Amino acid sequence: MKQIAYKNVKRMTGAMRIIHWVNAISMVVAIITGFYIAEPYYQTLIAESAVDKYVMAWNRWGHFIVAIIFDVTSIIVAYLFFFSRFEKPILKLLPTPTNIKEFFAVLVNLLTFNRKKSFDSSHSDSFNTVYFTIFHILLALMLFTGLQLYVHGLESGESSIGRWWPWMLHLVTDWTIPATHSVLGGGPVASIMDVRIVHHMLMWVIIVWVVFHIYYQVWRTIFWQEGDISIAFGGNKFVPRDKN
Repeated sequence: MKQIAYKNVKRMTGAMRIIHWVNAISMVVAIITGFYIAEPYYQTLIAESAVDKYVMAWNRWGHFIVAIIFDVTSIIVAYLFFFSRFEKPILKLLPTPTNIKEFFAVLVNLLTFNRKKSFDSSHSDSFNTVYFTIFHILLALMLFTGLQLYVHGLESGESSIGRWWPWMLHLVTDWTIPATHSVLGGGPVASIMDVRIVHHMLMWVIIVWVVFHIYYQVWRTIFWQEGDISIAFGGNKFVPRDKN
């Protein structure tokens, strides 16, 4: 039986793995607290006590904190997208003939269950880059609509750190009200409810994205037999030397 020699290929830096898992944990917290804010589903599970009234406050606080974490990691990812010294995703996103060919080659590979594999899987391919770019666009929209919902609660224009904070949030997020109103088909008057509905819808789209992301990583690990699922843990994968 022929022995296959593998080479160890580094695919994620330590910083990117930390960001990956921080985002994953933050997303779980955001979904749990977000569902509660929309509909207090576990209030009945908490024994009646003097602190029950603070459950919503704690959920809102947790939701806001993980949103801030997403803000910070998004800025870092945006910077690395263009200026990373390890791997610049923007180069894979450009619609060059090579990238377009690779994108459809990876897509065909997925649809045919690995019956046709005509691309180099040792590096991050254009299909995965496009898929992750879609995720960060969804995340940005989620953050803008979420911050609009947050600043809408500061009706007095005041905050614990001054008037500049609500003013800045209004400046960068007020556009979400007419935008979401248009997305939902318009109507007599644009309102914050449009933002709330789109924010909730985006959550479900992101959940679908995560489900496919996990499925695809497991799929690649099984069909390619290159240890792709280990990338998020150790940063490396293994590629046959005679194939790539």
